Amino acid sequence: MPIVAKILEKKQPKTILDVPSGDGWLTDLLKFHHEIDGIDLFERRKKGYRDFLQVDLENGLPRELPNYDAVVCCEGIEHLGNPLLFLKTIKDHINNEGILVVTTPNIWNPSSKIKFLTRGFFPGFPNLAGKIEIGSHMHIMPWSFPWLYLYLTLAGFEGIRLHEVDEKKPKHIIEKIFGWPQTFYCNRKARQAVSDELKLYWKDAGSLQSVYGRRLVVSATVQKRL
Repeated sequence: MPIVAKILEKKQPKTILDVPSGDGWLTDLLKFHHEIDGIDLFERRKKGYRDFLQVDLENGLPRELPNYDAVVCCEGIEHLGNPLLFLKTIKDHINNEGILVVTTPNIWNPSSKIKFLTRGFFPGFPNLAGKIEIGSHMHIMPWSFPWLYLYLTLAGFEGIRLHEVDEKKPKHIIEKIFGWPQTFYCNRKARQAVSDELKLYWKDAGSLQSVYGRRLVVSATVQKRL
């Protein structure tokens, strides 16, 4: 949460969409003047929000929404079965040179991959057979930085960057052993990159946050061609 607020403080957007808005934590952290709208399927309007909708986001953002300088999707995209549609409709509602900030659990850390190797499921993404309930708080789409980068690019976003989160990386000594080959691979790809964008991508992919972190905080920008 603090890193999301820090990203927005630097940009200082005048209008913000918080989707899903949860308990309304975002508006409490922002210290600059802004107008913020919220969308959530389960929660109700919180203090400080200009407008609020209760919407199932599987069909993307409602068309009647205005455009915003920034959109924040905190711990939401892992609940959606149609993430590309969701991201495309977000892009349609962001002003030129606006910003999207997405946070989600990171399944690339070594502990997560070890659990997948032994059980076939990532932490936080359990077997849901017999418990599937449409519109519930199910975690159904696991994400890593490269996976999120791919979807954001397909949706038309640019300037995709991974941000550091204040957490111990690696959390356990054994994780360093399992994460080292991945770090070495990404660093080698960064040295071989044929463009600045590719070099930045591989540096982010091989960073401590990407390889060992439990959380992803990724920002992307919109550059609309007129």
